[in-house]
Amino acid sequence: MMDLNLDAPHSMGTTIIGVTYNGGVVLGADSRTSTGMYVANRASDKITQLTDNVYVCRSGSAADSQVVSDYVRYFLHQHTIQLGQPATVKVSANLIRMLAYNNKNMLQTGLIVGGWDKYEGGKIYGIPLGGTVVEQPFAIGGSGSSYLYGFFDQAWKENMTKEEAEQLVVKAVSLAIARDGASGGVVRTFIINSEGVTRNFYPGDKLQLWHEELEPQNSLLDILNAAGPEPMAT
Repeated sequence: MMDLNLDAPHSMGTTIIGVTYNGGVVLGADSRTSTGMYVANRASDKITQLTDNVYVCRSGSAADSQVVSDYVRYFLHQHTIQLGQPATVKVSANLIRMLAYNNKNMLQTGLIVGGWDKYEGGKIYGIPLGGTVVEQPFAIGGSGSSYLYGFFDQAWKENMTKEEAEQLVVKAVSLAIARDGASGGVVRTFIINSEGVTRNFYPGDKLQLWHEELEPQNSLLDILNAAGPEPMAT
């Protein structure tokens, strides 16, 4: 009997990206969650809402990233009630940093916090394994990110338009999906600015193909079935 290793932790493999642009931020992620060699979920949503104006991209252990997000969402809700106004992106990132650092021996998750607030506008904070917090013009994380550092050094520029920033995020995630076996599925993006949040979805079969990727082919079975039934020989 084949061992499916169902006790293995669900890891998100993952490519997550946060990019600032002139007016807000764009967050993006793939949708593959794997259990060892098996894809446990091909359409998971790795971009999680913390407040109306702040979201977090999750990588690493699915369970760890989910429990951190749940705690922080609860704390931020309390914080918003006490202050009577929305929490800032920086406060949200610092709460995650505090949880990640204080539990660094037990957590296996890297996170990117992105959002918009009326004090500082669009902000991106990377919170990698170990629980430091780094404000960055763009942040990339997950197993797919190792393929993207050179690409971002070349492609990212200041004061991009919203459209340029989203195109960059979709292109980068599709590049990572092409190279990284632990990234795949669809591309989800969130655009966050003074007007609110816009969510977009890019199906996997509509993504650009890259070097050495094959165009989808009909299988032999498809071709045989399409030919129609042969008349019975007498």
